[in-house]
Amino acid sequence: MANDNKKEHVQVVTDKSLQFLETYINNPSPTGFEWEGQRLWLDYIKPYADSHFVDNYGTAVAVINPEAEFKVVIEAHSDEISWFVNYISKDGLIYVIRNGGSDHQIAPSKRVNIHTDKGTVKAVFGWPAIHTRSGEKEEAPTLKNIFLDCGCTSQEEVEALGIHVGCVITYEDEFMVLNNRYYLGRALDNRVGGFMIAEVARLLKENNKKLPFGLYIVNAVQEEVGLRGAEMIANRIKPNLAIVTDVTHDTQTPMINKVTQGDLSCGKGPVLSYAPSVQINFNKLLVKTAEENQIPFQRQASSRWTGTDTDAFAYSNNGVVSALISLPLRYMHTTVEMVHKEDVDNVISLIYHTLLNIDPEHDFRSIK
Repeated sequence: MANDNKKEHVQVVTDKSLQFLETYINNPSPTGFEWEGQRLWLDYIKPYADSHFVDNYGTAVAVINPEAEFKVVIEAHSDEISWFVNYISKDGLIYVIRNGGSDHQIAPSKRVNIHTDKGTVKAVFGWPAIHTRSGEKEEAPTLKNIFLDCGCTSQEEVEALGIHVGCVITYEDEFMVLNNRYYLGRALDNRVGGFMIAEVARLLKENNKKLPFGLYIVNAVQEEVGLRGAEMIANRIKPNLAIVTDVTHDTQTPMINKVTQGDLSCGKGPVLSYAPSVQINFNKLLVKTAEENQIPFQRQASSRWTGTDTDAFAYSNNGVVSALISLPLRYMHTTVEMVHKEDVDNVISLIYHTLLNIDPEHDFRSIK
């Protein structure tokens, strides 16, 4: 039976917002090379903030009420997984190593962009034709056998294009809306997070909300290689509270074990995490806020760590009260990552309403 008491969904993302999201997702922003994506993000968020700054490695921060003593962070990470050129063979083929958690199994036959000082060079991950593999044991893609072909036949020809060891490589797949229900593309992990925190800033501005604290909207670099950008910026800002948003796994598709991965679904709302780095009383405030505003949500248990920038903020500066709001996503670290439109709206709404519920005088300790 349908639930007649279910609140009608409120759309948050506007047509103008969606145009920015598409541009932002399509722009390459590999780990360590996030600058152009950060420029796009800052251009979008500047009208909704009082000031901004960028650190030495590219983490971008927009600030509302920069003079306030009490500091709250809302944070996402801007980098995407990619590849590095590692070796150029004498016959002009290019071998790679990971930059972040790139999946070698999806590489064969994918089109890529090799980023050089001379501009972008197109290439493909080649793979032997099925006809040439018949009668033999199938060899699976590995880091040792996947390779790029940029149409050259010698090492010298490759290098003349500006390609050298250390050039970064991204997939060329772009953003689309699937069945008017899902946003789909590469790098939704986690530039969709940067988009959502920027939308929170937009809502605060458009609704003329005045916060009793400083709000630091942080788009961090280098999460995919160990939460490094968050580590650096947490020590610079020294926040009192931090709300981190990242993606988590939708577990409804084949070959995923719900016993180990949990039972999470796109379309059923933001995911609140239970983990040592998630401050329990702050998490209760998130739950209360979701319930008060009839925002659907799901729950996830992590073991020793969340694997997100939450861990970096929580354990910085003698302990920062931190919580995690995750967005369910299908096919993580592929070029067809998918998130539900309503989940994106609801993550934005939950962060927004949580900020309105934060009292700088509140003591989140369980023992006073």
